[in-house]
Amino acid sequence: MKRDRTAMRGDVACEEAPDVPRHVAIIMDGNGRWAAKRGLPRLEGHRRGVEALRRTVRAAIELDIRFLTIYSFSSENWRRPAQEIGDLFGLLRIFVRRDLADLHARSVRVLFIGSREGLPPDIAGLLAEAENLTRDNKGLTLVVAFNYGARQEILAAARAVAEAALRRRIEPGTIDEKAFEAFLETADIPDPDLLIRTSGEQRLSNFLLWQAAYAELVFMPVLWPDFDRAALEGALLEFKRRDRRFGGLAAPAPSLKERA
Repeated sequence: MKRDRTAMRGDVACEEAPDVPRHVAIIMDGNGRWAAKRGLPRLEGHRRGVEALRRTVRAAIELDIRFLTIYSFSSENWRRPAQEIGDLFGLLRIFVRRDLADLHARSVRVLFIGSREGLPPDIAGLLAEAENLTRDNKGLTLVVAFNYGARQEILAAARAVAEAALRRRIEPGTIDEKAFEAFLETADIPDPDLLIRTSGEQRLSNFLLWQAAYAELVFMPVLWPDFDRAALEGALLEFKRRDRRFGGLAAPAPSLKERA
């Protein structure tokens, strides 16, 4: 279903950037390195990463962030060993079973983006259960990018636009950014204002390539299992320092006469 996101996004190019970003996206990186540094199995790093996610969701609610998108499992992660993939799916099962009731009680709305083709039936069922239970919640929207790849998302949207044009449901000459975005999985979600990547790596890794066009990027050396509210607040402080112009010019400083 394609939804109009205009009311949710607003004209961001004309708005002054708030102190707290409306939408924060996070590439949760470093679980394996965290475990290796301690001589622990990678699974333990992933377990501690789930704890970091719980802390981050709580902090986002307390800091009045309205949208939090996390990169949970990429479409490229299928290349990992089968044992690790099984472990990650197991942690997802545990997270939904243990945390869904608490998220619902906190009025968190849970959404999943990414392909559901080829997922184990019980995993696909858990995703649907989480979305259905929290559909009407009005607090933080937690967007989980699971089996997600930005290039794949853009290609799927392009195919859908082409199909709509062939069926004469849309005129090619009317396809602009707004029309195209209606075919993306994030159609009802505002673009991220701030994108954080932990572990010190400085790349987007096929995450929200369209949506992050004007996001402020903050790369942090902390490994994901060590991420906490203080780390999030540090990223928010960096965001506050940025001059967001969206391709335009910064507002001129007031003259001495205007200051008087």
